[in-house]
Amino acid sequence: MRILITGAARAIGAATAVELARAGHEVVATARDPSLLADLDVAQRLVLDVTDAGSIRSALDRCGSLDAIVNNAAVNGKGPLEAFPMDRLRAMFETNTLGPLALLQEVLPEWRRRGSGVVVNMSSIEGRVAPPIDGPYASTKFALEALSETLHHELAHFGIRVVIVEPGYFAPGMKAGHHASGGEAYRALWDQLSGIDAKVTGPGGRPGPEVVAAAIRRAIEDPATPLRVPVGEDAVMVLTARSQLDDASFEAVMRQTLGLTW
Repeated sequence: MRILITGAARAIGAATAVELARAGHEVVATARDPSLLADLDVAQRLVLDVTDAGSIRSALDRCGSLDAIVNNAAVNGKGPLEAFPMDRLRAMFETNTLGPLALLQEVLPEWRRRGSGVVVNMSSIEGRVAPPIDGPYASTKFALEALSETLHHELAHFGIRVVIVEPGYFAPGMKAGHHASGGEAYRALWDQLSGIDAKVTGPGGRPGPEVVAAAIRRAIEDPATPLRVPVGEDAVMVLTARSQLDDASFEAVMRQTLGLTW
């Protein structure tokens, strides 16, 4: 299969490029800065900015027909919503949410006509659970999951599969984004959230991005893959609890687990 990956320069994107290439797929690795792709042994390396319509069309013209797309490009951002700059939040939505849809809108007519194609949209545990401070990032992933679910219902009729991959806390993560502290009013909350990843993942620490890459490969290759694929013990634990508990009960469990008194 010929597979395009956005945000392939680092972490999960790079690991996915390696995983898919080793499995015999033709990988088109893309990034805003293609020089960061130099070490990847893939079929093609291209510049692609998912927030730029011209960049999308240029990359697709150069890579030719595709069998699958992994929408992995994303930017992060942390801070209390009271203090998070609106221009930064809009930029995050442009990359994390609207960018994947803009890319898909260019390829879906061809896929629909031929009756095949696979979309893997990279969400997160925070695409279904929105913790404090991570609201900016979580909101973009909640929205991406909504778009993905709708695409699943609309496109399955044409033989196109959509999969949402929901990793837990993996290391190394994406490049750090905008940080809004919220000042003294939120200092105690930041202190309580310090080390929260370790509290969720346990003493073994955070697994590497290769685990997510393997899940992405399986999702592309296996037609029986469900719509949502949690990856990591923490993701399975948290998302299972979220699906089984009402809002108040889930909040109580997570507060106790993480030691939050805020």
